[in-house]
Amino acid sequence: MLMNVYKALYFFIVFFCFSCKSQTKKINGVSFVASRDSISNKHILPVLNIHSNFIALMPYSFIRDVQKPKIEFNTQREWFGETENGLLQYAQQFKKENVSIMVKPHLWLRKGGFTGNLKPTSEENWQLLEKSYKDYMLTYAKVAQKINAEILCIGTELEKFVMHRPEYWLSLINDIRKVYSGKLTYAANWDEYKRITFWHQLDFIGIDAYFPLSTKKTPTISELETGWKSHKAEIVKLQKKYKKSILFTEYGYRSIDYNAKEPWQSNRVEGQVNLKAQSNALQAIHNQFWQEDWFAGGFIWKWFHEHDNVGGKDNNRFTPQNKPAEKLLKDLYSQ
Repeated sequence: MLMNVYKALYFFIVFFCFSCKSQTKKINGVSFVASRDSISNKHILPVLNIHSNFIALMPYSFIRDVQKPKIEFNTQREWFGETENGLLQYAQQFKKENVSIMVKPHLWLRKGGFTGNLKPTSEENWQLLEKSYKDYMLTYAKVAQKINAEILCIGTELEKFVMHRPEYWLSLINDIRKVYSGKLTYAANWDEYKRITFWHQLDFIGIDAYFPLSTKKTPTISELETGWKSHKAEIVKLQKKYKKSILFTEYGYRSIDYNAKEPWQSNRVEGQVNLKAQSNALQAIHNQFWQEDWFAGGFIWKWFHEHDNVGGKDNNRFTPQNKPAEKLLKDLYSQ
């Protein structure tokens, strides 16, 4: 009788362990916006409250003039959270709470313009861009190693830079690997990711997932999932080609009418607030991807440190904070 009890207990333990191993833990991340100030535990608690286990920290750099594309970073003109010291302070606070980190440097063009269109007009200027970008990335690769960041993103939406200088990027990846031992990805724009040539050198296929899904004012969850079908098929095709997990380095939707028509649009402040459209879109993307074994997870765009003072029912921007989308995200991330 006792032997039968031991056998039953043994098979239960084996089954339980096998079940645990077969489940893939997803990256339930937030893109944590850099601020003027340092942060404390009170700024981290709302992130923990939605069951987020990962954050993207985003040190910024800028180019004053695209005609002379030298990248500047760690300057007095940047906010504290956008600098190396800010990254170190933010990381220290989040690591205390066992939240994992992706370091995701962002480049900003001072006089406007999309970074994906950055393309110097002479070899001299290409050299200027490449040297300064390497300095920028290696600085933060070393910081990422110092803070034990789990992931480093080597670039964000730099399509023409990537397409026209492929050898440079392979060399850059090699140099980064010499100083950083964690996982690497690149944040390709939704209409760029299929043309990246160096996915085989990285650990994740990173996509900023602002795919157009519907032209309706308030598409239903079902309609949005239908809108995902063709995009998802292309993502799966690439995943099978490279045998790398897919990571949504950014995903998210504004709480505004027609938010799934051109989800990348962020420059239109005007627009009717539509909280339902935001929640539907978040539910649809989770339904389509979070259960897939080949999907690593994603980072919602975006999350501000002063939680009580942002978002809300009258806000039509990307943040889910203090909206029905926040409660939904909490439920989704808890799964």
